[in-house]
Amino acid sequence: MKVLFTLSSLLGLGLAMPAPVIEERAAAAPTVTISYPKATIIGKGGDVEIFPGIPFAKPPVGELRLRPPQPLTDPLGTIYATENGKACPQFTFSTAINDDIPTSALGLLINTPFFQKTLNAGEDCLFINVHRPKGTKADAKLPVLFWIFGGGFQIGWNFMYDGGPWVSSGVARGQPIIMVTVNYRVGGFGFLPGKEVLADGASNLGLLDQRLGLQWVADNIAAFGGDPSKVTIWGESAGAISVFDQMALYNGDHTYKGKPLFRGAIMNSGSIVPSDPVDCPKGQKVYDTVVSVAGCSKAYDTLACLRAAPYEILLNATTSVPSLLSYSSISLSYLPRPDGVVLTQSPDLSVLSGKFAKVPFIIGSQEDEGTLFALFQSTIKTIPQLVTYLKTYFFHGATTAQIQGLVDTYPDTTTDGSPFRTGIFNNWYPQFKRLAAILGDLTFTITRRAFLDIANAVHPDVPSWSYISSYDYLTPVLGTFHGSDLLQVFFGVLPNYASVSFRSYYLNFIYNLDPNNGNLVVNWPRWSVKKKLMNMYAWYQTQIDDNFRDDTYQYLLKNIGNMHI
Repeated sequence: MKVLFTLSSLLGLGLAMPAPVIEERAAAAPTVTISYPKATIIGKGGDVEIFPGIPFAKPPVGELRLRPPQPLTDPLGTIYATENGKACPQFTFSTAINDDIPTSALGLLINTPFFQKTLNAGEDCLFINVHRPKGTKADAKLPVLFWIFGGGFQIGWNFMYDGGPWVSSGVARGQPIIMVTVNYRVGGFGFLPGKEVLADGASNLGLLDQRLGLQWVADNIAAFGGDPSKVTIWGESAGAISVFDQMALYNGDHTYKGKPLFRGAIMNSGSIVPSDPVDCPKGQKVYDTVVSVAGCSKAYDTLACLRAAPYEILLNATTSVPSLLSYSSISLSYLPRPDGVVLTQSPDLSVLSGKFAKVPFIIGSQEDEGTLFALFQSTIKTIPQLVTYLKTYFFHGATTAQIQGLVDTYPDTTTDGSPFRTGIFNNWYPQFKRLAAILGDLTFTITRRAFLDIANAVHPDVPSWSYISSYDYLTPVLGTFHGSDLLQVFFGVLPNYASVSFRSYYLNFIYNLDPNNGNLVVNWPRWSVKKKLMNMYAWYQTQIDDNFRDDTYQYLLKNIGNMHI
């Protein structure tokens, strides 16, 4: 339970409380007038001026539930942006009794009105937060950093990520920026699959929320002193996967009103996730389960029935499928899936065909990405059981022989198991280190290399930089685990070399599309030059060849078409 609590804390499961409402006089507070829609926005003053809870879409409720987000068109009058908007409905734990008894009980409890109110969660949740330096004028033309949170496409809220320290760091370095954090629908409210959803044009709603947030920035950020032509999108985990998806949406068309929505991208722990279509058998099973639990199975139009269901009933229904914090792990129930229109094809195919935005990017991963996600499968004690697990939960299109071939590239957990470089130690259960290595490589580390390799081949003129972080090396069981970069990079909790240098690199990139310009730290070579990684530790860094576990990499390249989730 202690490990589970630590994981819950890391992912922000219900621990973020809504900020108190602070009454401020309009004369003392920063005020901005926007045009799309027309509104006067009054924020909160300080060294960093904050405008939380700005609506950027019509509330996705009633007839707009489970539909693409609609832009606001009518004038909004005066908005007192002094408190955060609601979190979108959260899928913290599965409510399925046969999934896991303790976590299903937690899921049912968290879905009650009392806890949803405590979480400040609800369907009217499409809000954006803006942070800028004190006294920024409308003509400042500051670069913009657009943050997309992670959380397995199940949980998350932009309030959990305070952009203030990044704005302060920029001011201190003489590189002031404006930071924007966006809310988007998660879980079944944002990524419901199924043939009915596909036919209705209601797939990948969370990605469309993000895209509409970017369009709001294009229309309005100049009024806050930002430059809409200098937007960098940045995300972690599901947020990083979303960053790539924003690069791949509409076959790589990232323009709006004839201009690019962003000019650079940063991906922390995530990029391409090869996936089957919205109406694939696994996706259909998720939809049918949600429909059944919501009591809509006999309805003539099951999707219309879901739209009309009481909120709590729909919430319980969408959380009745396996969750991230369960035995099925990162074989997610809800994730972006190809629909032929928005996300036109599986992300790996988008890369191979060059159908993604040609913008400079930074991408990296943690050394032990998979350890968190292998904590819940202690019944897997043998390699045949591991192969069966991967066949059952992950790769329905692969043969047993193909999965066995993948597992065979991890022959010895002392050298091929995660946490890496720990020998015989930290094997939580007989197959823990092997499974942790496989899950981390498939979802984050090796797919990172595949993206870099293929992107460099199809768009050799686009610069890229990559890293792997080892600042938590030798942490028992977890190593440098997934999400640890939030502590080091986003929040800068520890004022060590890793935190300081990442801020330097990223601010340089936001300003110059090159992490090295104006740097006071070690030069970070482009990945394409010698395929070198920056290997970051807490108090120093080094450079290593990006060729570890090459047998796994080559095997995945040959078989990736059969290994979609």
